[in-house]
Amino acid sequence: MNSPATPHADSIAVLEDDAIQAEWVRQILSEAGFTCQLFSEGNTLLAALRNRASFDLLLLDWELPGIDGIEVLQWIRANRGQSIPVIFVTNRTHEEDIVKGLNAGADDYIGKPPRPAELLARIGSLLRRNGQATPLESDFMLGDFTVEVATRQIRLRGAAISLTPKEFDLAALFLRNPWRLFSRDDLSALVWNREVPSTSRTLDTHLSNIRKKLQLGPACGALLSASYALGYRLELLSTPQSDP
Repeated sequence: MNSPATPHADSIAVLEDDAIQAEWVRQILSEAGFTCQLFSEGNTLLAALRNRASFDLLLLDWELPGIDGIEVLQWIRANRGQSIPVIFVTNRTHEEDIVKGLNAGADDYIGKPPRPAELLARIGSLLRRNGQATPLESDFMLGDFTVEVATRQIRLRGAAISLTPKEFDLAALFLRNPWRLFSRDDLSALVWNREVPSTSRTLDTHLSNIRKKLQLGPACGALLSASYALGYRLELLSTPQSDP
């Protein structure tokens, strides 16, 4: 892996009973500059949390000896509230399992084995959301896109994209949070500051518009994926695919 280390002291707990998988994740995190503590049993992690161990984020396996990942998550939400972001790293990626995990309080999920860039992007997104990383208040880039915050302008390979104010807000939200899953309610609150009725086509129209205007697809290395039951996320492809 060639991920450059970054100077931060974020501490991540990894609950994983497979030693090889745990070491793989530890290597990804360590090379990215995170501190990492491994736990092979849910009870051991809960004991550390009861003793006031401090972690900035948790990566949980689902199927474990003793208490499983869902039970660990339920204890965390009951005793620590929403203060610690939690990502499931699991083989259980059927939609019904994902819905169950999210409903139990998980912030995100990723299938095994995790791809390093994707795992780090999702971790970074959650840490930014929880104030653990520097807020993106200035211009930033993601792949072929440049977001100019002050002028509220998005460029694709240097070319300005014509967007309405809400289209800019929606597109910038996805671009600054790749891989983060947003429900329809999340998008309504973050972009419109109110509930958008499920019968309204407002959100769907804006999503369709930014897909077209940002030319989201394999050619630009980013896809806006949708699941009716779960929500929407901007997925990054490892390499943009040129048209034949």
